[in-house]
Amino acid sequence: MEIEDKSKEKIEEIQEGTMSFWDHLEVLRWALFRSACVLAVIMVGTFIAMPYIFDRFILAPTNNDFFTYRWLNAIGRGVVKLSPDFDVQIININVASQFMTHISTSISLAAVIAFPYFIWEIWKFIEPALFEDEIKHLRPAFLGGTVMFYLGCAIGYTLVFPFTFRFLVEYNLSPSITNQINLQSYIDNFTMLILVMGIVFEMPLLAWLLGLLGILKKGFLREYKKHAVVVLLVSAAIITPSGDPFTLMLVFIPLYVLYELSILVVKDKPQKEDD
Repeated sequence: MEIEDKSKEKIEEIQEGTMSFWDHLEVLRWALFRSACVLAVIMVGTFIAMPYIFDRFILAPTNNDFFTYRWLNAIGRGVVKLSPDFDVQIININVASQFMTHISTSISLAAVIAFPYFIWEIWKFIEPALFEDEIKHLRPAFLGGTVMFYLGCAIGYTLVFPFTFRFLVEYNLSPSITNQINLQSYIDNFTMLILVMGIVFEMPLLAWLLGLLGILKKGFLREYKKHAVVVLLVSAAIITPSGDPFTLMLVFIPLYVLYELSILVVKDKPQKEDD
């Protein structure tokens, strides 16, 4: 209660414009402290549940029972055929790797779960310094950004990572070579692809904010759409190093849709009439 009272007092001082630079740092320090506490509490929960989460969620794309594979087999008969014996065994070659992976994945998952709270803390920190008109515009932007982040993570988990992983595992340079997937390699790719998709899905929000500030214009996005397509294709190729056209399109199509959505949400600032 004492912490909350102090925070309210500081916020009132911000609104009155009487806070110094060090007072602002004090408010930021408490915001970071509360965020760290929330992250730690959620991490305890994810650490306890991690064995179940690992088997049912993180390792799910390593065999044919994964729902995306079953869904694709069901609707893509005669067009897309997945091998029926896909079942990858993840190995560990370092003594401490399983324990460190347990900790790191618990932190990563806790950060994803706590993402809305972090956004809320950022909002509460900057809100007192905003005008009413800015608050009216930015409040839905923060909410929309949170939704888009989770949507990007969901697409990364259900589509991008499974097909990228499956292609790389089934790619066979020589029959004499047996793939043995290391735990650390699997987790690095899993985390990177899912978080990258979550961040990429913030594109419309970023475009909207830049448009609001007058930095980005709708006409600019339309004029350079062809150039943007090339950039998006290169970006999709970087995100999905598998190189096969199918996986490339799985990433490129959402990126292109996000670009078109960015064009829709950007609003040009009206030009001021000369006196």
